[in-house]
Amino acid sequence: MRIGLILSEALSGLRRNASMVISVVLVTFVSLTFVGSAMLMQMQIGTMRDYWVDRAQVSVSMCTALSQAATCTGGLATDEQVAEVQAKLDGEALAPLIRSVQFETQQEAYDNALALLPDDYASFLTPEQFNESFYINLVDQTQSDVIIEAFQGMTGVEEVNDQLQYLEPLFSALTVATYIAIGIAVLMLVAAVLLIATTIRLSAYARRREIGIMRLVGASNRFIQTPFILEGVFAAFIGSVLASGAVLAIVHFGVNDYLRARIDFVTTWVRVEDAWLVIPVIIGIGIVLAALSAGFAIRRWLRA
Repeated sequence: MRIGLILSEALSGLRRNASMVISVVLVTFVSLTFVGSAMLMQMQIGTMRDYWVDRAQVSVSMCTALSQAATCTGGLATDEQVAEVQAKLDGEALAPLIRSVQFETQQEAYDNALALLPDDYASFLTPEQFNESFYINLVDQTQSDVIIEAFQGMTGVEEVNDQLQYLEPLFSALTVATYIAIGIAVLMLVAAVLLIATTIRLSAYARRREIGIMRLVGASNRFIQTPFILEGVFAAFIGSVLASGAVLAIVHFGVNDYLRARIDFVTTWVRVEDAWLVIPVIIGIGIVLAALSAGFAIRRWLRA
């Protein structure tokens, strides 16, 4: 099989169907950009989840003099009740689940709150309004239910909270956004596949006399099909390269230069190195889909 002749035929087909090829390139570019964006979003969700799961705490808040919970009928938690909670945390049943425990007094909670709030709050806030609290880091955050069950309902304990529950809506929203991006990407990929198939059929129809002559001189179906498949692959490859550049630009300019400077509470973002991991997948998807679509289209046309 003469490679030079096949390549020249493929390039000739690209020139003849320039407008359709440009359409294929653009649709492939847009669809694969969505694919890459969805992959980066999923990587971002995983990175954020790992970061926060490792740092999320279970808080055991003791009663204050103002607490209205059923477990706080005695008012402010006594030293004995605080000691009971501490002893339970140190006990053989829970100790293997716990990585570290930090105890915060009412005064410390008050000081920490004032450090975050405007100065005028100091005029009406008092330490007595804040809970003494145990902040528990777990070895495995998925075991937080065990801690909650152990302390919920204890006399002197106002409430037990898993901080990770406040982040779940964020993770859920990001996951939905990922699914939306994937859905759009799938629709665009279907459009790209159909465009590639149409382009190949038009190219084959325009060269039907040449194909007939090649058949008469004994050219194999593989020899006839290969230039058409390469046309689709070339167009999809260009679109894939453009999509790869868009993914790199999204991470470099959108994430590194824009989001990092404006969203302080997220400290772990996807990096350019992560984008480079996505690029081979994007290019691979583009080439494989183009080759399959073009191959199927030209085989059907040759059988017709």
